[in-house]
Amino acid sequence: MRRALRSSIPSRSPGASRTLVTAVAAVTLVLSASLVASAAPPKVSDAGAEPAEAQGTSAAAAALTWSDEFNGAAGSAPNAANWNHETGAGGWGNNELQNYVNSRQNSALDGNGNLVITARQDGSGGYTSARLTTKGKVQPQYGRLEARIKIPRGQGIWPAFWMLGGQFPGTPWPNSGEIDIMENIGREPHLVHGTLHGPGYSGGNPITGQYMHPQGWSFADDFHTFAVDWSPNSITWLVDGNAYQTFTPANTGGNPWVFNQPFFFILNVAVGGNWPGYPDGSTQFPQQMLVDYVRVYDSQGGGGGRTGTIRASNGICLDVAGAATANGTPIQLANCNGNAAQQWTVGTDGTVRALGKCLDVAGGATAAGTAVQLWDCNGTGAQQWASTSGTLALRNPQSGRCLQPVGRVQNDGTRTQIADCDGSTVQRWTLP
Repeated sequence: MRRALRSSIPSRSPGASRTLVTAVAAVTLVLSASLVASAAPPKVSDAGAEPAEAQGTSAAAAALTWSDEFNGAAGSAPNAANWNHETGAGGWGNNELQNYVNSRQNSALDGNGNLVITARQDGSGGYTSARLTTKGKVQPQYGRLEARIKIPRGQGIWPAFWMLGGQFPGTPWPNSGEIDIMENIGREPHLVHGTLHGPGYSGGNPITGQYMHPQGWSFADDFHTFAVDWSPNSITWLVDGNAYQTFTPANTGGNPWVFNQPFFFILNVAVGGNWPGYPDGSTQFPQQMLVDYVRVYDSQGGGGGRTGTIRASNGICLDVAGAATANGTPIQLANCNGNAAQQWTVGTDGTVRALGKCLDVAGGATAAGTAVQLWDCNGTGAQQWASTSGTLALRNPQSGRCLQPVGRVQNDGTRTQIADCDGSTVQRWTLP
């Protein structure tokens, strides 16, 4: 199946068939002729992008709704509740050389709070690396999405922090959408690229721009933060807090804007490909990308989303017991009464909130039977929920389990828990 899907895996460069790479600066200047160049920091945006110097919202002023800080023992695997490994070779649609593997030699925590993705050359001259995704586990929609990364270096090395639409591969690329938060190719150590791919603007004809290091230094010399501020019909790119471009539906040339939906994260280091070219005698191995964190902030003021009652299949309401706001307050079923304890906001950030706090799996546990409670919103996987189309189940991706009443009884006062998802009516919830 993985081999059969290979042909549908997207080319993720600002141009997979891009023959204009060596002239990217000239292309950029032509496409952004209407923009006034800023003196500092140096930056260029194309596709008629709106200048974005003052548009970035402060992540520090927004609520953290999810993060992976990569804290753990040296040599341990990244958290499987958040990350999948995509494996295999075959070029990945870009004539890349690496074979992605699930090995601690290529993806592991370093014990100092970093995820390390390592590209290696083996004894036969081949290459291995790692590609991690949050598909089906963490799929935000809107907010400040940010990672702090120290990228690798060298000719033919291609690190990226990017996203694909959550419906991929059911919705094929490029209709699924792709948001490239950060890409770098080794021969341009002082530049990073931010790009959108969608129907009518993909492959060699994306909507793209680039950011130059303010001092012209290599981005591989130190850690940098790479982020997007994402809201309905608008995405702004930032490096180290400096906003350098904004794209909106006005930039798609009349083609569909496919970015008002959940997306999942991807972190990888490719070796070679149509766009970056291939390693040469100057390229040293191994090469490592260090990721300090990946975070999702609510820059929409409370996570956005829809507010109203959440009803069980028999019409009874999901309720905060006693309308209390203390951490640990049980979540129960109750006769619908219209009070604030039954007003839930299903956030675009994956949270479900009432009374200013989040629906939470107690203790971040994953076992069936774990109680569901109200808790301060803290951005952990215990507070992520996804509505499953078809069954209408409310699933916690971290545990892989679904919300249901204790004892499978839908009565006034019945508490709630997570349980194995079974598609039954007691796990069916109607959301606002």
